Amino acid sequence: MSVVEGETAVVEKWSPVVSIVVANVAVGSVNALVKKALDGGTNHMVIGAYRMTISAFILAPLAYFLERKVRPKITFRLMIDHFISGLLGASLLQFFFMLGLYYTSATVSCALLSMLPAITFTLSLILRVESISDIKSKAGMLKVMGTLICISGALLLTFYKGPQISKFHDSPEALHHHNNNGQDKTKNWVFGCICATIGAVFLSIWMLFQGTLNIKYPCKYSSTCLMSVFAAFQCALLSLYKRRDVNDWVIHDRFVIFVIVYIGIVGQAMTTVATTWSIKKVGAVFASTFSPIILISATLFDFLILHSPVYLGSIIGAVVAVVGLYVFLLGKNKQTEAAAKLCPRNQNEDKNNNSSINNDGSRLSV
Repeated sequence: MSVVEGETAVVEKWSPVVSIVVANVAVGSVNALVKKALDGGTNHMVIGAYRMTISAFILAPLAYFLERKVRPKITFRLMIDHFISGLLGASLLQFFFMLGLYYTSATVSCALLSMLPAITFTLSLILRVESISDIKSKAGMLKVMGTLICISGALLLTFYKGPQISKFHDSPEALHHHNNNGQDKTKNWVFGCICATIGAVFLSIWMLFQGTLNIKYPCKYSSTCLMSVFAAFQCALLSLYKRRDVNDWVIHDRFVIFVIVYIGIVGQAMTTVATTWSIKKVGAVFASTFSPIILISATLFDFLILHSPVYLGSIIGAVVAVVGLYVFLLGKNKQTEAAAKLCPRNQNEDKNNNSSINNDGSRLSV
C-alpha cells in the first residue's frame, strides 16, 4: 500500500468520527443557547420554525449546485419519506426536547439525550435491525447491562434534583425555580425530563429511519433541505398549541435573533448534514454512541458561559448515564472484535473448500 493510499484509508476511517464529534459539540452549544432564549419567554416552536427555514435557505443552493448531476428523481414516495423524516427528526423532536429544555436545564436535557445509544439499541432490537440471538453472548450481556445503567441514570436525573452546587444565582432559570413553590418545581422538573426523553426517542427513531432513507436518496444536502422545508411548516403548525398570537413571530431581542440564526445554520443545516453522512458511513447505532459529547459541550456552555445553576442530582445522574453508555460501548467493541475474528475464519474455510474442490476431479464436475 502506498503512502497516499494509506492516508486516504485513514481519512476515510476517521472522517465520520470527526464529523459526528464536531456535530455533537455544536448541538451541545445550541441547546445551551436555546435554553437562554426560552427563559426569555419565546415560543419554542417559533424558534423551531425559523430554525428549519434558515436551514432550508442555506442548503438549497448547496443542494442545487453540488448534487444536480447525481440527484435521483423525486418521487411521491420520497416526498412522503422526507415528510416523515422532518416530523421525526425535527418537528416532534424539537417540540418535546425544547419543552424539556425549558422546564429543566441544558445539562439535564443533554444527559437524557446521552441515552440515545441505549434507546437506539433497544429500538433496533424491536425492529430486528440488530440480532436478538446475540444477547446471550458476553458482548450482548454488556450491551443490555449498559442500557439498564443508562436508564437508571435517566431515572435518577428525573426524580432526584438535589441541592444546587454552583455559585451562580442570577440566571433566569434560577429565578424561575426560586419563584415557584416546591411542588410546582418538582412537577415541572419531572415533566421536563419526560419530554426530553420523548424527544430522545424521536431522535433515535429518526436515526434508524435515516439509515434506510440514505439508501433510497443518498444526496445529503438535498435530503436535509427537503426535510427542513417540511419541518418548517410542521413547526409553524405545532406553535399554535401554546398561543395563537402573531406577535410571537416578531422577534426584537438581538440575542434571540442571534440564537435563531446560529441554530439554523450550525445547529440544523451543518449538524444534520454531518450526522446524516456519518449514519450512512458507520450506521445509526455507532453514530449514536457519541451523544455524551453533547452533554459535555452543553454543560460547559451552560455553566461557564451562561452561568446557569447546576444541581447535584444532575451531575450524579449524568455520570451514571455516561458509565452505562461506556459499558454498552464495551459490549459493542467485543461484538465487533468477535465478528472480525469470525470473518477471517470463514474466509480460510472458503479457501480450504476451494482447494479441496480443485484437487478433486469429481467435485470439479459438479
